[in-house]
Amino acid sequence: MSAPNHDTRRIGRVMTWLAALSLLGLLWLFFDEQLADQLNPNRSLVVAPGAGELVLKRNRMGHYVAPGTINGQPVTFLLDTGATQVSVPAHLGRDLGLQPGAAAQVITANGTVTVRMTVIDELGLGPFLARQVRGHLNPGMRDDQILLGMSVLKHLEFIQRGDTLILRAPG
Repeated sequence: MSAPNHDTRRIGRVMTWLAALSLLGLLWLFFDEQLADQLNPNRSLVVAPGAGELVLKRNRMGHYVAPGTINGQPVTFLLDTGATQVSVPAHLGRDLGLQPGAAAQVITANGTVTVRMTVIDELGLGPFLARQVRGHLNPGMRDDQILLGMSVLKHLEFIQRGDTLILRAPG
């Protein structure tokens, strides 16, 4: 009589552990999704065809981050009015079809860095498309976000209200 009782307890313990691990996995997925939404609240951004504006929400760090494309490849842009050009992490250059050109020195928030100049054939941000955009490949950038600098942003109008930024084509 004790052997079946022992087996039942063991099965009960295994089921309890499996349930606890499943619960932890679900909690991890939930909070991972919540954190991703806080870091980039615009990652699921849908822009209506023909829309003349792009509405972005500020992330929890106070930045505007948006999905876009470089040469048809999906990327994440960090809008940076303090950046003169588009700054692409060097490790992404090949995958985005960017050719490293002449070396140049740029001054960043982290000091002076030697970058390689490049030309982006096509850059997309929501309804906006720019061609032949000057930028650089920055070996000092370790993450996958691309700084979208004033070489692109100067062609757009900005309206900021609270935690929202509206970008429009001028006119």
